[in-house]
Amino acid sequence: MMSERPSYEEKYRKLVETAPYGIQFTDLEGRILLSNPAHHRIQGYENGELIGKLIWDLMVDDTHKAKAKAFYQILIREQPRPEVYFSRDRKRNGKEIDVQINWDYVYDEEGKIEGIISIISDITDQKAIEARLQQAQKMEAIGALAGGIAHDFNNILFPIIGYTEMLLEDTPKESPNRSSLEEIHTGALRARDLVHQILAFSRQEKNDCNLMKVQPIIKEALKLIRCSIPANISICQDLQPECGAITANPTQIHQIVMNLSTNAYHAMEGNGGELSVALKEVKIGQHDLISPDMHPGVYACLTVADTGTGMDKAIVGRIFEPFFTTKGAGKGTGMGLSVVHGIVKSMNGAVQVYSDPGRGTQIHVYLPVAGSALEHQPSDASEPLPGGSERILLVDDEISIIAVERQILERLGYQVTSLASSREALEVFRTDPEKFDLVMTDMSMPEMTGDKLAAELIKIRPDIPILMCTGLSDTLTDEKMQSTGIAGVIMKPILTRSLAGRLRETLDVARRQSEF
Repeated sequence: MMSERPSYEEKYRKLVETAPYGIQFTDLEGRILLSNPAHHRIQGYENGELIGKLIWDLMVDDTHKAKAKAFYQILIREQPRPEVYFSRDRKRNGKEIDVQINWDYVYDEEGKIEGIISIISDITDQKAIEARLQQAQKMEAIGALAGGIAHDFNNILFPIIGYTEMLLEDTPKESPNRSSLEEIHTGALRARDLVHQILAFSRQEKNDCNLMKVQPIIKEALKLIRCSIPANISICQDLQPECGAITANPTQIHQIVMNLSTNAYHAMEGNGGELSVALKEVKIGQHDLISPDMHPGVYACLTVADTGTGMDKAIVGRIFEPFFTTKGAGKGTGMGLSVVHGIVKSMNGAVQVYSDPGRGTQIHVYLPVAGSALEHQPSDASEPLPGGSERILLVDDEISIIAVERQILERLGYQVTSLASSREALEVFRTDPEKFDLVMTDMSMPEMTGDKLAAELIKIRPDIPILMCTGLSDTLTDEKMQSTGIAGVIMKPILTRSLAGRLRETLDVARRQSEF
């Protein structure tokens, strides 16, 4: 005996009950008369609990509630055209979700509107992904802008540093003007370091690590923080002078201090408080290791503490997740602590967090101490600058830069031919390739870029050593240098001592190679 075929009503009921998306039917007053299991799951209710509720009772903010009420008030009179609607709802457990609502009218047998049928989708994850993508695109755009500004700023800084160094060289130590010149030089070097930070942010500069003491960088970062936080937040610092040197990149240490201090400031923004920053050397044994990446030994422990709102265990467990933030719109990207964690992990260190709601937060950063070799490194500041008498072709389209470079090179004893046009430089070189012992050229030039000029020069004379000046290290990869035959890169803004050393080294290498 054949079983009876299900009726259309049974088929539609089955379809609604098993649908993976929410389906609801509301009357002309906005009251829910039908809600399938998927809709209940989306809203966090047990089956049947949504029946009889007004749809705006599920909404979070007053704007959406008012809009929904207004819609049902004009429903019969104006019959607005169906369109996609987005809302932010609150689940039964209090969690907020983003929903997309596709709706249409349901008519009775007489053709009158009986109610509204809606298909509801939870798009919370989709919205989060879209927000992260937008944030990433915004950061990429900011990075590109910052990189361009930093490049121009490098060109401005170079003459300031160059002329100041020449004046310092000519000014006796007992001169009343010397202290002023030293302050100008120190300020210019700080500006140079700031440019390096901008370039690192925009990913246009490589992060090379060196043996260094972190106390000066921490102090410099706290000066910047002091300028940007209100007076009702005090800063207390206790930096142990004896804390040993670590192998690190100064920009990354600066990032760690700035990010942790900014987080601490935001936690105290409402009522004020105290931001404490401490640095001390600690010994960690086998049983005290915080992270599997760590090894027993001596560590520099940087502690940043605040007297702010604090965090519960659930939030502490998520603070290192990228894009996770408890701050309001415009107050943060959710990347600060993630960046800190990434930097510290890459240095075989660890981060430890202590926090309680209402009792503030302490974050300890452990970085392995590399020893005291830094303190015993001889300073070369008093040593005479290496020079020479070789012939140098100097190329840069910036008149102010080529002027200061020429003066520096001539003071070092070199014979300099300076040109502001890369095409003119190519023609001069082509006329007499043996006239020059080295070419020093800028990378970014309008007529012909430095790497293209280098390639043309090497076609004419393969053994000519070429030094490339640039403010953006990522424009010259190792592969690109090898393929073009460039001998080396000098990063702008150029310091006289660095330039003198690099020139002498490159020329000596070229001379030794020519002897074979």
